[in-house]
Amino acid sequence: MTNDTGDLGNLKPAPGYLKKRKRIGRGRGSGHGDTATKGHKGAQSRAGYKRRPDFEGGQTPLQRRIPKRGFNVPDRIKYIEIKLSDLERFDGDVINPDALRICGMIKGKTPVVLLGNGEIKKKVKVSVHRATKSAIEKVNNAGGSVEILSVEPKYLRVKRGPVKNVKKDKRVKSK
Repeated sequence: MTNDTGDLGNLKPAPGYLKKRKRIGRGRGSGHGDTATKGHKGAQSRAGYKRRPDFEGGQTPLQRRIPKRGFNVPDRIKYIEIKLSDLERFDGDVINPDALRICGMIKGKTPVVLLGNGEIKKKVKVSVHRATKSAIEKVNNAGGSVEILSVEPKYLRVKRGPVKNVKKDKRVKSK
């Protein structure tokens, strides 16, 4: 092992490591005056310019090129669907959304709809937010009953649009 103590006062960076900072906008003599390396005119030469993430250099952006299809209703009520065949597997004679959540058949607090798929043989009392006619008929035929619960206001559709102002007829009727 060599005894190399080194001298911290004489340390230098590797050659080519340090570069002079480009001083822009400091007059013509600096070589970066006038336009300050930003070119003439255009968005990138202006102060406060920030390129949008979807900017494609002036060509028609992808969002405008792709076809637009379909329609999304923003206020649609989304129901969790339960089939009659699922209720046949359920233990107990009182079925409501809370009981379905506890046994793990549904997740979340969204409204529940009962569909008429399958058959039910046992007598049950079902409480759901909506049910099809065939489901109600099949449960009633088995000796049970279906109770329709009200949907919480946050899940209801909100009608939006202009409010119609009913203006009274201001014309005077002649006699």
